[in-house]
Amino acid sequence: MKSYSKIRKHRRVYKARRWASQHPAWLHRLVAWIAAHTLVLQTVLKWMGRRLSIMKRLNPFRYIKRIDWYIIKKFIGTYVFSILLIISISIVFDVNENLAKFTQYHAPLHAIVFDYYANFVPYFANLFSALFVFIAVIYFTSKLAGNSEIIAMLATGISFKRLLRPYMISCVLISGLSYYLSAYVIPHGTVIRQNFETMYKNKKKNTSAENVQLQVAQGVIAYIQHYDNNLKKGYGFCLDKFENKKLVSHLTAMEVQYDTISDSKYHWKLRNWKVRQLKGLREHITSGDEKDSLIMMEPTDLVYSKGQQETFTSPELHDYISKQIDRGSSNVVQYQVEYHKRIASSFASFILTIIGASLSSRKRKGGMGMYLGIGLGLSFAYIMLQTVSATFAINAGFPPILAAWMPNIIFAIVAWFCYFKAPN
Repeated sequence: MKSYSKIRKHRRVYKARRWASQHPAWLHRLVAWIAAHTLVLQTVLKWMGRRLSIMKRLNPFRYIKRIDWYIIKKFIGTYVFSILLIISISIVFDVNENLAKFTQYHAPLHAIVFDYYANFVPYFANLFSALFVFIAVIYFTSKLAGNSEIIAMLATGISFKRLLRPYMISCVLISGLSYYLSAYVIPHGTVIRQNFETMYKNKKKNTSAENVQLQVAQGVIAYIQHYDNNLKKGYGFCLDKFENKKLVSHLTAMEVQYDTISDSKYHWKLRNWKVRQLKGLREHITSGDEKDSLIMMEPTDLVYSKGQQETFTSPELHDYISKQIDRGSSNVVQYQVEYHKRIASSFASFILTIIGASLSSRKRKGGMGMYLGIGLGLSFAYIMLQTVSATFAINAGFPPILAAWMPNIIFAIVAWFCYFKAPN
């Protein structure tokens, strides 16, 4: 007796034959076309096979084995756990320090949680990301070495270079996330957090400027006697235009107001304005009560507050630096340091990971206490060197790009030495 599966198979074959018998002309043409293009089809199939083979080789998961997944899970898990642990402790100390101010200025609970701490956590977690990476690597690698797991891996023929592959894969993920947060996400949260601190922690923020003079375009100089950033309004405004080092236009206004609801930037409203057009020995004067004007400057160009560079995303920071350099401004070094530091900090994870894995991959007596101490010391040395080099760039004329990358260069030499000595 035939089984049910064989009956179904026989029925499918019967239906296919019956359908083929009803379409003989179409099938004959198909068979004839295949016979005529056999060589072409073989060539196409071979070409597709080669391309599929190349795509298979480019698949990154092809190079990640079970041992790699094991180390990646250990790395990422320890990294996240260390961040949560240290940030939780930081939040407890911060609440204890600022609770009196929150109560004094009647800060609402919703603003404390979502405006302050929701932006406090990513900022400080990303700021000390390299420290957390270093501690995580030393902690779980020392544990693997203490359990003789690394000895077993090396005994199977795995080289130390091959052992570092999952570490580098984890660093790619952490560095990419760190750069994305610092370049695009955290700046917006920093603006909200700074506004909260101004309102409920009585942190004074610079909101005015006196006697500001800047070049807004080629041969166009603007001057504001007093500017209030809260009102986005300036008083005693002048705009001079020069051609071939000669004054050709002089505009004055009692008040100048930035248009915050305009669809585009650089829109200003002038009140009680007067323009003097100079053409040789002749002078033409026009005046009015109110006038809309397009002036290539923004409120951020007029008022500088501490930490303002942290509120710009990387594209905004790049545009701001280019604009200030074109204007000949000298107050641009801290912005350049911040721009390059975001890139350099994301690469620090690779360097510190190599150092941490090289130091803690050997089984020694005494446990992981010594490694954690070395790791903390090196991490704080990196952060201190980063701060010192940035200070030299701002106050001593040190090149900003070199100041941002100096800690990485020094620690890369240390990492190469540790990597060279680790297999021995």
